[in-house]
Amino acid sequence: MTDRTLKALSLILSYPSRELQDAMPEIGAVLGTDPRIAPDTRAALQALTDGLGQGDLFDVQESYVMLFDRSRTLSLNLFEHVHGESRDRGGAMVSLIETYRAGGFEPATTELPDHLPVLLEFLASRPFVEAQETLADAAHIFDALATRLVRRESGYDAAFAALSQLAGAQSDADAVAGMLAQPDDDPTDLEALDAVWEETEVTFGPDPNAGCPQVRDMLALMDKPAPNLNRSA
Repeated sequence: MTDRTLKALSLILSYPSRELQDAMPEIGAVLGTDPRIAPDTRAALQALTDGLGQGDLFDVQESYVMLFDRSRTLSLNLFEHVHGESRDRGGAMVSLIETYRAGGFEPATTELPDHLPVLLEFLASRPFVEAQETLADAAHIFDALATRLVRRESGYDAAFAALSQLAGAQSDADAVAGMLAQPDDDPTDLEALDAVWEETEVTFGPDPNAGCPQVRDMLALMDKPAPNLNRSA
């Protein structure tokens, strides 16, 4: 049975598309009725889905890119926060993709396997006890990212607050403090961004030339083919 809340959070944290905007009312409805999420967080998620659904598509795409693509301290690639550029990151990637395949899950995306929306899509297909253990392991990352997003006055912090609550575990305060001790990078510093992209590229999963990232199911309650999330940024 698919956990619709985890799938909905996966979609909220995916690159915005017109199709995704059209689905925001249903996504918001799923999140608004989950008692595992605190009422104030559910209200914040409703505000987030309303904004993503009703905003100008170019504006919401630009905001997404500036937050998550041009800021390493807000990266949605979780191993970036755990391993940085160490060799351990490659081994962790291989282990994660093997976990996906063992669970019968083949990500239909060019994103790395540790990309949070990809991980959440996988966890949505697993028993919640198993998914919760994985979320608990990353709770300190969620808390640190939520704090950084609050500082930037971004409504996306609600998604990470919800993930922390679903994890059902207190995050490691020292680990959170260690992450927050790193200075925020400047998403407008294009020279620094170029330096990031000059690093060695590692690809996993489908051929990067095969197409744009896809979401195989919009929500379990939607009985229609998955849309393409055409990433133009």
